[in-house]
Amino acid sequence: FDDEYLSRFVKLNQIFILIIYTFSNVEPLKENKVPGDLGLVLKSRAKHHAIAALLNRPFVFKDKPLIVQYEVNFQNGIDCGGAYMKLLSDSEDLDLDRFHDRTPYSIMFGPDKCGEDYKLHFIFRHKNPLNGDVEEKHSKRADVDLKKIYTDKKTHLYTLFLNPDNSYEIFVDQSSVSRGSLLTDVVPPVNPPKEVDDPKDSKPEDWDERAKIPDPEAVKPDDWDEDAPAKVPDPDAVKPDGWLDDEPEFVSEPTAEKPDDWDEEMDGEWEAPQVPNPACSAAPGCGEWKPPMINNPQYKGKWKAPLIDNPNYQGVWSPRKIANPDYFEDLHPFSMESFRAVGLELWSMTSDIYFDNFIITSEKEVADRWAADSWGLKKLVASANEPGVFSQLALAAEERPWLWVVYILTVGLPIGLAVLFCWPKVCPDPTEEIPFNAK
Repeated sequence: FDDEYLSRFVKLNQIFILIIYTFSNVEPLKENKVPGDLGLVLKSRAKHHAIAALLNRPFVFKDKPLIVQYEVNFQNGIDCGGAYMKLLSDSEDLDLDRFHDRTPYSIMFGPDKCGEDYKLHFIFRHKNPLNGDVEEKHSKRADVDLKKIYTDKKTHLYTLFLNPDNSYEIFVDQSSVSRGSLLTDVVPPVNPPKEVDDPKDSKPEDWDERAKIPDPEAVKPDDWDEDAPAKVPDPDAVKPDGWLDDEPEFVSEPTAEKPDDWDEEMDGEWEAPQVPNPACSAAPGCGEWKPPMINNPQYKGKWKAPLIDNPNYQGVWSPRKIANPDYFEDLHPFSMESFRAVGLELWSMTSDIYFDNFIITSEKEVADRWAADSWGLKKLVASANEPGVFSQLALAAEERPWLWVVYILTVGLPIGLAVLFCWPKVCPDPTEEIPFNAK
């Protein structure tokens, strides 16, 4: 949009924040504050939140691209919850006072995390041209690891580019993390298959799916002993000298006494607990000696006929294909239902999620200029407040203690080598002249 339209969206951003003030707080960032800059902060945890604001006019999906962009900062990290936005469909019954999780939307976009599942949603709702059913289509997962943006407590910029040729691209901090096509890179696909399995078809009873069968002509060898055990005593084993055959491995504890409250009628006859026989501690063993067991060289197990190719093999059966009665072809899924409101409908187990600088436009230059004047300034402040090199190394080692070993080797190894080669000898001065003995 032109600058005039941009100014109207600035107004939208202000109105959006003012409306939501009754549900949350408008305040500066906890860290890396930009003077005079305020954002929308979700303060309550383990609760549902919903708020929305109308656009000045609906966005109609025709011949111009759609660019959606906003900022999020998980100031306390994030355990489980979302920070995505919804573009609410331009339906006749749209009532922002009754905005909830089932309010129809055209696009949902933004970060979401629970457990170790780090997502960046791009979901659009597609209307079936045959029966009017609406189905959510999910873009493929991001091509990069997103974990850092949920844990570093920095303000990140999320941008969605959606083009009339059905291509899309998602950016985080102006770096591409995912791209694709509405026709080929969403789940489930926009267009159903032309053919489907015939539900009335069934596998014939005599259909043979066995690729291999036992050889019917094979005969078990005469010397095959199926009863031979898998393990046998080692015939070469010899009882160690000093083995105490007459001593048990365990004996009753000599100092044990029957408890005063022991009731033989209820508890049975009392027996002292068993302890290792002290006489066996210096011997190689006690009790009856038995040779150790070894694998039986004669063991063959149960005989089975070898497998051969099945001459009657017909392959894996599958039902015949028929024309899909629900088939349609929509080559322009970009032309989805227009939207006329922006909303946040969220649930989170973490508080203090910061939102700022929402913009919807069709011009990349406008989005980039908006980002430079807002997120770019936050980035500069954050960079200026970054700790020095040594502080960053120490912080990294707090999360990964094994890095201390790397640091010690990196610094200590050169010092150790220098001491090894130069101490206690005096290292020669390269500028000193070495006397030459003519002899």
